[in-house]
Amino acid sequence: MREIVLDTETTGFEPSEGHRIVEIGAVELFNHLPTGRTYHQYINPQRDMPKEAFEVHGLGDEFLRDKPVFKAIGQAFLDFIGDARLVIHNASFDMKFLNAELEWAGLPRLPQDRAIDTLMIARSRFPGSPASLDALCRRFGVDNSAREKHGALLDSEILAEVYLELVGGRQPDLVLSSAPSQTGGRGSQAAETAWRPRPRPSPLPPRLTPAEEAAHAAFVAKLGDGAIWLRRKS
Repeated sequence: MREIVLDTETTGFEPSEGHRIVEIGAVELFNHLPTGRTYHQYINPQRDMPKEAFEVHGLGDEFLRDKPVFKAIGQAFLDFIGDARLVIHNASFDMKFLNAELEWAGLPRLPQDRAIDTLMIARSRFPGSPASLDALCRRFGVDNSAREKHGALLDSEILAEVYLELVGGRQPDLVLSSAPSQTGGRGSQAAETAWRPRPRPSPLPPRLTPAEEAAHAAFVAKLGDGAIWLRRKS
């Protein structure tokens, strides 16, 4: 199962008011594990950067002036995400901006039901508790110390860790070879599905010292003939 954890930075809150995307970051997951593939792009919004937005992400007019416009990168973005599900924190915000930019560029819009909203998942799991990305990092012990300002790729990497915790962590889908082949063919997925653990060729050596074994035996002797350890041995 391929998923794309995604985040955007913008000039404001509403594309209908002329605000634009200035950064997209995305991280690829396969079977709930990072593959190492990412997408990152700064974008020239073709407008000035409001002071309030600059204070959030630190992306100013001078830095963005020589970056490509969305129309120039839109198809490459669609090629990266393919038909994967999109994992987004507060998905309605990012989806309305992505679809506005795609429409302005003459590219197909993204169906709303492709998005998995981690904000909604967090509010459902922890009703009444803070559900911001920073709050979830504190809850799950995810390191976000590098997050001095909002950044789309860094936030996507952090959100990927939070998402895995929200859906139960890495344990359910943990396999020895997690990343699919670059071709993404059916063979790699079948190989992962077919993998099964093999028995050890020889048992692990005992970890107890002789002193620890003697102390345990003395403890069991004090419990009498009904001690569970004696029943297991008989």
